[in-house]
Amino acid sequence: MERALLGGGCFWCTEGAFKGLYGVDTALPAYAGGHDPNPQYGPVCSGTTGHAEIVEVVFDPELISFETLLEVFFTVHDPTQMNRQGNDIGTQYRSCIMPTNEAQEEKARNVIETMQEFFDAPIVTSIEAASYFTIAEIEHHDYYARNPAQGYCMAVVGPKISKVRAKHAHLYVA
Repeated sequence: MERALLGGGCFWCTEGAFKGLYGVDTALPAYAGGHDPNPQYGPVCSGTTGHAEIVEVVFDPELISFETLLEVFFTVHDPTQMNRQGNDIGTQYRSCIMPTNEAQEEKARNVIETMQEFFDAPIVTSIEAASYFTIAEIEHHDYYARNPAQGYCMAVVGPKISKVRAKHAHLYVA
């Protein structure tokens, strides 16, 4: 098994996009890339910790490649928005890839270069270290699945997940 650490705005959206992918064992919301050794949701959302909301994706690279995960990642969010996704504004919502090894870093750079042709604006996704990686509080796990009628989920999370699942339907377990 291998880990991918990906930040694409609100982790409720990105977590939902990776759940159910063939070859993905788990997708958990997390925080990383900041200076606080014990990040929590409130301070992270305020932008004071330097952390990004990310998702830790544990996957079997023999069943799904890191590159394929990145294709899903670049579908679920807009990698051309600096420190924001829609109305979610701040460094905590930055587009970032936090490689867990050198091969992932090289693959991430190659995929960013390849994906650029599909976007009119420059991709601003950073490749950075996962300092102070911490799994988010339990109430954020499976948030969309547990709260599909919540306003933000209906307006933002649901449409993003629907878009990803439509484009990459062949990657999801039936």
